[in-house]
Amino acid sequence: MVDVNELVFEVTQETDGGYSAECLTENIFTQADDWEQLKANVKEAVAAFYFDRPAPARIRLGRH
Repeated sequence: MVDVNELVFEVTQETDGGYSAECLTENIFTQADDWEQLKANVKEAVAAFYFDRPAPARIRLGRH
């Protein structure tokens, strides 16, 4: 198993004004109405995805 130190999310601003974030290397996706909520949702989604193993040390959000 490869140790992943960083997760990169591609962030898209939706036409309705909200945001979506999709991880480029894992099956993690989340949405929010604003940027601050999106950051919180990404952290929560990552924690849930890695609930039984150590999560990567860094999370990077890249706006599309």
